[in-house]
Amino acid sequence: MRVRAEFEQTKIFTHRAEAGGAREALVRSFIAPRIPGHVQAAHSGEIATAGGEVSPQCDVVLFDRSTPPLFDAETYRIIPNECVYGVIEVKTSLDKTELLSACEKIRQVKALPKTAYAPPNMYTPFNIHGRTYDHMPTLGMIFAYGGSKIDTLAQHFWDWCDGRESEERPDGVWVLGEGYIQWTSPVNGLVDLYPQPGAGMLALKAPENDILFPFLLHLNSVLTHASMWPLDLYEYAGSSPLGQVVRVFPPIIGNVKMEPPIVPPISKEPRMTE
Repeated sequence: MRVRAEFEQTKIFTHRAEAGGAREALVRSFIAPRIPGHVQAAHSGEIATAGGEVSPQCDVVLFDRSTPPLFDAETYRIIPNECVYGVIEVKTSLDKTELLSACEKIRQVKALPKTAYAPPNMYTPFNIHGRTYDHMPTLGMIFAYGGSKIDTLAQHFWDWCDGRESEERPDGVWVLGEGYIQWTSPVNGLVDLYPQPGAGMLALKAPENDILFPFLLHLNSVLTHASMWPLDLYEYAGSSPLGQVVRVFPPIIGNVKMEPPIVPPISKEPRMTE
């Protein structure tokens, strides 16, 4: 009831971008205190990779709380992709056009590479989307304040997912006041957290308490075990110079002073390497 009341208040905005931003922020403020403590939610941000790729603007980003801020303004944030656990696309009214647009954006975000990790102290594989990952892959979900009938949306969603790899597909769709869409296991037909090869799908009508409880239940189920390797932030420095060697001191072993090493001339400012 509170979320719906606050959604109605956002209708005072005459500018679509401002109204959309307010509704995205409302979703973020609703889920932020209700997800596992090691996960943080940000409203409106971009995801960057060590190789220089940048995602489209994401409505809500779920990421590790230890993430260093590449850029952190009050209303916008740039987040290293290795630290991202998931994104949520927020729509005011979900029809076929908006649904397919959200699916395509999630596909782009999921495809961003995660490469800048320091060697881990231990290895825990992630079995998601029918594959085994050595890192937590990015998940993608769609949340809408309203829209077409859930069975109609489910057909459009199924058509878009048909022929695409499991890891490209969104991990669920929730429409306030209407219902939600979740994947089912190819083994037993029960509700599954992620799409797998051969997975089925369920379109569910919203229960009496609407979709917010199953939405939060899904978020907590996928985020409880989310974790990341230590981030190697040096990878994000790219070719930026970090300094120029002006003098080299030889090592001292016991009371024996070693001769200084011969340092070749430096033609340009080098980047620190291992």
